[in-house]
Amino acid sequence: MPKKLQKIAVMSASALALAFGTVAPAVAGPDDDTLRIGWGATGPIDNLDAYFNTNRTGIWFARNVWDTLVFRNLDEGTYEPLLATSWEFPDETTLDLTLREGVTFHNGEPFDADDVVYALNFVADPDNGVLTRNNVDWIEKAEKTGPYSVRVKMTRAMPQIFEFLSGPIVIYPNEYYAEVGPAGMNKMPVGTGPYRVTDVQATQQYTLEKNPDYTWGSPKGEASIGTLVIREIADVQTQVAELLGGGIDFTADISADQLQQIQDLPGFSGAQSETMRISYLGFDAAGRSEFEPTTKAKVREAIARAVNRHAISENLIRGDSRVVDTPCFPTQFGCDGAAAVKWTYDPDAAKALLVEAGYPDGFDIEIYNYRSSSWAEAIIADLSKIGVNANLNQMGYFALRDLQHEGKTPLYLMDWGSFSINDVSAIMSRFFTLGKDDFARDEDVAAWLKTGDGSSDPAVRQEAYSKAIAKITGELYWLPMFSHVRNYAFVEGLEFQGFVDEIPRFYAYSWK
Repeated sequence: MPKKLQKIAVMSASALALAFGTVAPAVAGPDDDTLRIGWGATGPIDNLDAYFNTNRTGIWFARNVWDTLVFRNLDEGTYEPLLATSWEFPDETTLDLTLREGVTFHNGEPFDADDVVYALNFVADPDNGVLTRNNVDWIEKAEKTGPYSVRVKMTRAMPQIFEFLSGPIVIYPNEYYAEVGPAGMNKMPVGTGPYRVTDVQATQQYTLEKNPDYTWGSPKGEASIGTLVIREIADVQTQVAELLGGGIDFTADISADQLQQIQDLPGFSGAQSETMRISYLGFDAAGRSEFEPTTKAKVREAIARAVNRHAISENLIRGDSRVVDTPCFPTQFGCDGAAAVKWTYDPDAAKALLVEAGYPDGFDIEIYNYRSSSWAEAIIADLSKIGVNANLNQMGYFALRDLQHEGKTPLYLMDWGSFSINDVSAIMSRFFTLGKDDFARDEDVAAWLKTGDGSSDPAVRQEAYSKAIAKITGELYWLPMFSHVRNYAFVEGLEFQGFVDEIPRFYAYSWK
């Protein structure tokens, strides 16, 4: 843990309050109908255009500003009309949509079939560079069949299509987007959602106001709080100071220690909520980094046996976190826990495996991480007990992602939230289909995932995914670690609910 965060973590609640000169928040939010939000511990949103960023906070931003064609009701586990009012499948690779009338974009453009056709065809074109191709590569083309009807042709059967149409695929105004493109959408986002953007100070602050035209019966409901002021605050200690001093009303970046201490202060509240995000210890099994030890299965098993995942989950993550044995979140379709090979903590067995692998004296290795350094440091301490000397390379997410794409990371602690898509294709198919994020390069796994992603038969999908899970965990291409818990801290008076998809619904929150 960095010293400046460690300093906060060891303070008592009273000392924490005294350090920031307050025992109760100087909150303006309820009085001026404004919710002030602080986020940004993993870096600012690099592009507010939802198709050109992979930040979790970018997803939060998108859900409040833009609408999707379909609404996913998490409570009921169902899909409901949003911008599309009905749909049908003439065949397994064709979807016909009937669209909602009477909706307008924030800039006054009327919503109709032209917007849907333009948006879907834009993101489907590889030349346009959408960052997460897995979210859109199933779209062959969209065709206008009437003023408020669209036909979507798919490249393959997409049994998980509504996960995408209710999640990452948001709809843009065609005239505006054709004029300004991703750069212009970053400068001033325009959607149909419950909040409209009124001011953008790039990578620093965004102001959103309640959309007065959001009265057409969206299942999201109209926004309750009039204004959101979102500040990018990279330093978590600063976020805590701002929360305690009244500069912000809400943060979701703090540690479990900090949350507990804040909750002990009068005037503050908080919540811990398990999310679909899982951490994994990844190995360069394919040898892209030209580091021999991680290409050996016995070395990977030794490391898996040496790491005490339960201790990290219980003592560092805490809350509702749990050890995960699958390379996916348990609720996702296809995430077959029975197929996973489960690795138990056994340092003695780990030492013996290193001897068998030809490393009786251990070896030195670089480990890469962008989350809390305390998590990686716990792994390093465990590895040192079996003679593996790991040197921590702590860096920002994008710097680490770029190193990975260059094939320079033999061992890495990473995580993935699946864009909150409740289907294993949103995680396993991104990392094990021979792309630049694939450090296994296993053609069998890639083929099984292709079968699972492309079949409309649930039984065929499940069988293929189970085979992939068995080999990924059996060969230890990843050591799945634990589920993440999002720690939310906020001032008393905010009606808040956490969701497993890790998306705060700011439009649904209100002041008591």
